[in-house]
Amino acid sequence: MNALTRIWHDGRRAERIAYAVGAALFTSGVVHAIVLIGSGGSWLGPLSMRKAVTFGLSFGLTLASVAWATSFLTVRPRLRTVLLGAFTTASVAEVVLVSMQAWRGVPSHFNFETPFDTAVSMSLAAGGGVLVLVVIGFTAAALVEPGPEAASLRLAVRAGLVVLLVALATGAVMIGRGVVAARGGDPQLAYTTAGSLKPLHAVAMHAILVLPALAWVLRFTRWPETHRLLVVKLAVAADAVLTAVIGVESFTGVPPFAAPLPVLALSVLAAAALAGTGIYALSGVEPPVRFTRIPIGKARGR
Repeated sequence: MNALTRIWHDGRRAERIAYAVGAALFTSGVVHAIVLIGSGGSWLGPLSMRKAVTFGLSFGLTLASVAWATSFLTVRPRLRTVLLGAFTTASVAEVVLVSMQAWRGVPSHFNFETPFDTAVSMSLAAGGGVLVLVVIGFTAAALVEPGPEAASLRLAVRAGLVVLLVALATGAVMIGRGVVAARGGDPQLAYTTAGSLKPLHAVAMHAILVLPALAWVLRFTRWPETHRLLVVKLAVAADAVLTAVIGVESFTGVPPFAAPLPVLALSVLAAAALAGTGIYALSGVEPPVRFTRIPIGKARGR
């Protein structure tokens, strides 16, 4: 618990703001989930309150993850503040606009029915562009700058940012496909073509949390850095295989659970290996040392 509270207290101002905003966005997702369940609404379709749930939960978690993972990078303070500030602002805009459209009962994406809806759809697309540019900036810094001293943490942050960039690029492709279909007069096709890439977008989105978190947990073990690096390399490889398999399935239109048995087995093995590295890391964490206070008299042998 002390290690977690230290993340907040040691964080820079921009990072603490991102943590707080991320918590608020995540809470928004939880509240919308309660509303959706309580109202008995549908979890399917472009008009579902589900989008407010998923955007709130996902962006809240991603924003906090990006703020924390990039705190290990050796980036100039002003540049870090600008990048993280832009990511925070864009995340808020995405969640607010999607939630607003959900409450209005209209689609948030690929909706060009009115000038206002068109402005919302284009703003969401622009916000996605900002997110991509920010992550490109952080990724470039991670690859060029020295970064964390521990090689395991350095690899985890770099890999997490690269996979996050894959997720955001996939989102950009989803928007591009959907806009073309919607502008062509077939909004249903827009949701269908964009929706086929959702598995890849979802799987790749949170590597920025999973991989750095694994490297961070490994710091609390007695294992040498060479061993910790080996565990992180295994996790990065497993995540890369899982992302690649889901990516091929998404772009070929094959649902993950309807894939051929060998492909399904490969994705299951990759996911199991990734989860296994986390369990292995947790098994090596040493409990904090507790010191027992001894009365002064007894300590002096009296």
